[in-house]
Amino acid sequence: MARWCYRHRLVVLLLWVGALFGLGVSASGAGTNYTEVFSLPDTDSKRAYDLMERAFPERAGDTDTVVWKVDEGSVRDDSVRSRIEPALREIGRMEGVGDVAGPYGEEGAAQISEDGRIAYAQVTFAEQADAVPKELVQDVVDTAQGAGGDGLQVALGGQAITRVQAPPTGTAELVGILAAAVVLFVAFGSLLAMLLPIVIAVFGVGTGMFGTQLLSHVTNVPELATLLATLIGLGVGIDYALFIVTRHRRGILRGLDPEEAAVTALNTSGRAVLFAGGTVCIALAGMLVTNLRFLDGVVIGTSLTVVLSVLAAVTLLPALLGLLGHRVLSRRQRRRLAAEGLETGAVGGMAARWSAAVERRPRSVAVLAVVLMAALAIPLLSLRLGTVDQGNDDSSMTTRQAYDLLAEGFGPGFNGPLQVVVDGEASDGLVTAVRETEGVAQVAAMPPTNGVSVIQVIPATSPQDVETDRLIDTLREEVIPDAGATAHVGGVTAVSKDFASVTGDRLPLFIATIITLGFLLLMLAFRSVVVPLTAAVMNLLAAAASFGVLVAVFQWGIGLDVLGLGQEGPIFSFLPIIMLSLLFGLSMDYQVFLVSRMHEEWVHTGDNARAVRVGLAETSRVINSAALIMVCVFLAFVLSGDYGAAMAGVGLAAAVALDAFILRTALVPAVMHLLGRANWWLPAGLEKRLPHLAVEPGEDTGTPEPDTGTPPAIPAQRGALSSVVHGFVRTVDGAHVEGAAVTLMTSGGRQLDRVVSHADGAYILAVPAPGTYLLAVTAASYGSRAVHVTVADGPLVHDVELAPGGVDAVS
Repeated sequence: MARWCYRHRLVVLLLWVGALFGLGVSASGAGTNYTEVFSLPDTDSKRAYDLMERAFPERAGDTDTVVWKVDEGSVRDDSVRSRIEPALREIGRMEGVGDVAGPYGEEGAAQISEDGRIAYAQVTFAEQADAVPKELVQDVVDTAQGAGGDGLQVALGGQAITRVQAPPTGTAELVGILAAAVVLFVAFGSLLAMLLPIVIAVFGVGTGMFGTQLLSHVTNVPELATLLATLIGLGVGIDYALFIVTRHRRGILRGLDPEEAAVTALNTSGRAVLFAGGTVCIALAGMLVTNLRFLDGVVIGTSLTVVLSVLAAVTLLPALLGLLGHRVLSRRQRRRLAAEGLETGAVGGMAARWSAAVERRPRSVAVLAVVLMAALAIPLLSLRLGTVDQGNDDSSMTTRQAYDLLAEGFGPGFNGPLQVVVDGEASDGLVTAVRETEGVAQVAAMPPTNGVSVIQVIPATSPQDVETDRLIDTLREEVIPDAGATAHVGGVTAVSKDFASVTGDRLPLFIATIITLGFLLLMLAFRSVVVPLTAAVMNLLAAAASFGVLVAVFQWGIGLDVLGLGQEGPIFSFLPIIMLSLLFGLSMDYQVFLVSRMHEEWVHTGDNARAVRVGLAETSRVINSAALIMVCVFLAFVLSGDYGAAMAGVGLAAAVALDAFILRTALVPAVMHLLGRANWWLPAGLEKRLPHLAVEPGEDTGTPEPDTGTPPAIPAQRGALSSVVHGFVRTVDGAHVEGAAVTLMTSGGRQLDRVVSHADGAYILAVPAPGTYLLAVTAASYGSRAVHVTVADGPLVHDVELAPGGVDAVS
């Protein structure tokens, strides 16, 4: 497939451009039909909601608030009324506005504060907030605020108002892409190579978002799904392309022509990308076990974007590589390649030094990493789930100003009233008991409507205050039963509390599901029980530390002012599930990329210390670059203006940074050094029953070998072989040596088999019978060397380390 895409690059490019623009035009024409589905069956707030819907079926539209405050005098003054009342009448005449209930009338007296300086009016739209046209909402905001000034402050709050207060979409995405571009340019040193991962991410995210928008017409998809799909799509799209482009450039530098380098890169790193994308989708699908219907659309949107990002990486990317040819290298690299010849691929610098340091002091590295992660996880002990409201908005937003004015004039609990709903008539005893409950500021009992009575309860504390949660529990567990009544506590605050409780109850099942799935996948890939077990513990440690950071920032308020994110509050109820899905999927990517290289070395040498050292030295730089890109993309969502998006961005950025920089490049290799050969233990019974899964198979898959002037192996000899000699040709630093001529000869010098080492240094030679043979290796810059090898009845693993002036046999 990679070769076809490379050779038909213009066709592939046109197909992708057509798909992107076609989906874009279709989505624009169809519009959006996002639906917020909060299904909380068997909860008290759901029963209260059902009764409220029966009592007030006509209240179908969203109700927002216009609040005003005078610096001097009273809101009842004619000078104030003459400015506010015409504005309210004009709003009431707008098409799409159902009703405006103001304070200037007999029924509106309660809408004026006791000191007479603050009042509010309720604007009820004909539709729910998501269906109200933004143009209408903006007209309401402009008309109301037009009455302000000269000592009169006007602010508006509500869900519909929030839609026009958010900054223009695309800012966070653009900033994230620009930050990723800087990292890519530093990593590649080439403008064209830098653009490749970004183009892949744009196509993957673009088609994913348009596809999700179209799917919203046939299934329930929340608007949050597009935000999270963009968040994860940009990250994985850029990262997956980075892995493939890095492998492609390495192949060219080691002598492959661009087409063979692309095919090799896609047939190795491309396979790993397919596996990694699959694991991300499986982790996302783990959200379905929570049975929270709200998350079903999130799974659809994010999984679709990941699948399309992977598809772009394995089809569009080889086409683009074909268009660039050697220009995927920087000018300096092209000049050096022409002047100095092929690179040996020696791994040196900081990566090799760090890998050696971990091998020398694994206990110290492990202890330091665990202590750091444990310290960051401490705030998790005070985690409180809930739903943030407009009190968390930035102080410059009109929604936050309205929230503060209502709290100032009518008490902090006014922004989150509770409803005690009774099927029938509420008894005087129940009303009295509710009024006398500690933590209740105001109570208003309304007459029965359609056989349902509602007692409006204003708490003394804000909706996010833990005391408000305790008040709800007190009303449900003590006050209502003691009054001998059958009633239910509802309202937005009660729904939020129940949602947090349901999420918390189902979180252990969700964690167990994705941990089990990840364990099975890694056990299949690496034929080990210990490696996936270590990965599971590391994932839990990363989750705990990242949530500790999240609590410290958003619940304790550390750094919120610096980030410009309003005030502290609880952690979104659904965020743990979404964050853990993304974290487990992304950390699996890094684990696969790191351990697959270690496993490859282990299979061919049986030396655990060497396997861990070489694997870390060769992969840490790419993993860290990929993680840095992810962190930039996620942190950019702090600029989105959406408190929830900022919370998800900070949490995911912390999770990826800790996972890549602390766990995968320090703790995992340190623990694997300490465990030694036990890393690769698998019970014999399982070994026989488990299917084999090759994450990144060898590159000898039927593609032509590069023309290096050495003959390939003789087919007749391979067909009649009794055994084989196989292994890797490497430098003393553990780097691959590609293109080395490896020859097997008899003691008298007659050639039996001859091959050229692949991009990863691998070779395999046919042996006609047991005995002692001469193995000769020739590579550019190293000369010709030979060593005797003795082959018994089975295959012989023999790795060769090349150094200027000599060859050392290490197996």
